[in-house]
Amino acid sequence: DFLWHPEVNGSMKQCIKVWTEDSVAKPHVVVAGAATWSIKIHNGSNEALSQYKMNITSIAPLLEKLAKTSDVYWVLQDPVYEDLLSENRKMITNEKIDAYNEAAISILNSSTRNSKSNVKMFSVSKLIAQETIMESLDGLHLPESSRETSAMILMNVYCNKILKPVDGSCCQPRPPLTLLQKLAACFFTLSIIGYLIFYIIHRNAHRKNKPCTDLESGEEKKNIINPPVSPLGILLQSFCKLGLIMAYFYICDRANLFMKENKFYTHSTFFIPIIYILVLGVFYNENTKETKVLNREQTDEWKGWMQLVILIYHISGASTFLPVYMHIRVLVAAYLFQTGYGHFSYFWIKGDFGIHRVCQVLFRLNFLVVVLCIVMDRPYQFYYFVPLVTVWFMVIYVTLALWPQIIQKKANGNCFWHFGLLLKLAFLLLCICFLAYSQTSLMCRNVPKTSAPSFPDFPGCQINKGGAFEKIFSLWPLSKCFELKGNVYEWWFRWRLDRYVVFHGMLFAFIYLALQKRQVLSEGKGEPLFSNKVSNFLLFISVVSFLTYSIWASSCKNKAECNELHPSVSVVQILAFILIRNIPGYARSVYSSFFAWFGKISLE
Repeated sequence: DFLWHPEVNGSMKQCIKVWTEDSVAKPHVVVAGAATWSIKIHNGSNEALSQYKMNITSIAPLLEKLAKTSDVYWVLQDPVYEDLLSENRKMITNEKIDAYNEAAISILNSSTRNSKSNVKMFSVSKLIAQETIMESLDGLHLPESSRETSAMILMNVYCNKILKPVDGSCCQPRPPLTLLQKLAACFFTLSIIGYLIFYIIHRNAHRKNKPCTDLESGEEKKNIINPPVSPLGILLQSFCKLGLIMAYFYICDRANLFMKENKFYTHSTFFIPIIYILVLGVFYNENTKETKVLNREQTDEWKGWMQLVILIYHISGASTFLPVYMHIRVLVAAYLFQTGYGHFSYFWIKGDFGIHRVCQVLFRLNFLVVVLCIVMDRPYQFYYFVPLVTVWFMVIYVTLALWPQIIQKKANGNCFWHFGLLLKLAFLLLCICFLAYSQTSLMCRNVPKTSAPSFPDFPGCQINKGGAFEKIFSLWPLSKCFELKGNVYEWWFRWRLDRYVVFHGMLFAFIYLALQKRQVLSEGKGEPLFSNKVSNFLLFISVVSFLTYSIWASSCKNKAECNELHPSVSVVQILAFILIRNIPGYARSVYSSFFAWFGKISLE
């Protein structure tokens, strides 16, 4: 409601007094301010200023009382453009306005002696007016754009602390610590204190055991046995490091100590860092220990440069540039391709389906994220990539561990088992298709604003409720892990976007290991993977496929339509890259140690 009280007088006081009574419904937000009218009708007299101070003093306790239950803002008066003022407004000068504003600030801020005033000064409108008053038509009233900006800031002040939007950190109070966060803080603090105590004791003990010098011979007597490294010391040191890292994360991301900025994408902010890391990566190159396809050094290198590119992509805000977005989607798919390839190869060769292996992988994938969820008070699905690789690992495990368990050792004795494994993979593909299409496909045209939830990467698209995918992941306890803001739509979108690529990775691993077993491939140092003719032909096809995908991705006009095709076509560029990287023997024999170092910590 707009209430016309141009002066701080008995009328305004009575209105505020009514709101302070317990039996009356109170407004959530009160925005008040007055001064310009008083200057005008009293011709800018000093007596009017004195009366203004008295009146402000009388309503200050009422405003303070109201501020305990409502958000109360006192708006400072905007400056005027004196040259444009009409004759009957010439007495309204910026000097007078500043005097009235200073009086209001002084009185309202001192209304509570022992604590900070609950009445907030809305001074931002004055700052906005200083920049836009030149556009005023009469020198007094601000242009529409100024009022819209002030209103937007006021809405941010009130709404952001309730809605907590991801892209609007302005005016959000620091979230209160949960019980889990407090327990985590206590644990890490005790770990740091424990490590410091342990370090001091260990250092003093080490000093006592230092070799002494024989005074007669001048020779140093050495200790026969060095003190062993204590497992407790290693454990405390590890928790100490983790605690410091978590404290750093919390201060940066959750404590609101640092201002956040909007990202404005430019080609230079993305491509210049890419060129820089590319030069560094080429500079630090070494020979690989083995020259097999997708050897360990090569996969670490692959993950490393992809991770650096993805970091630059996020920091520069390059998701707004569709060609870059589509290529980054391929990099994410390539991670999942490696998940399928790596875990399938392990189970196929080792045949280790024990619970120890499962727990080992799940711990390695999830330890950091679980700690982050506790310390940062985030849902598990907030770090969506880890739930994604975790689920796909379990899918691979269940597919291969279920009866009949088919491994390489068994299949070597009878080719029938190869056919059995292909049937398993075909059944997996059928299940993936069923889950993807049982949850009604995205509808991307003429979607009303009131329909089901939409997605940032599918503008104007929606998902209908009731599919098998939603029913499965909405069941407890899965819902606790995969729901975000009360639904599984975000998880469904992430899963669906790369639903085939893990299957492609498993199938590639099966074909590659079968060809390797039959010695079809030449994986010696410096040797091409196939005969010269076949290698040249496959290289040509790979380069053409790689460039064709890049041209298609660069010509994308609609993110939703390109995302629809992405699950089926991303494997083209992934396979093309693998062949280009591995067919030439010299390419398999070298790797970038710079990228490989990052690849070893790519998940983190």
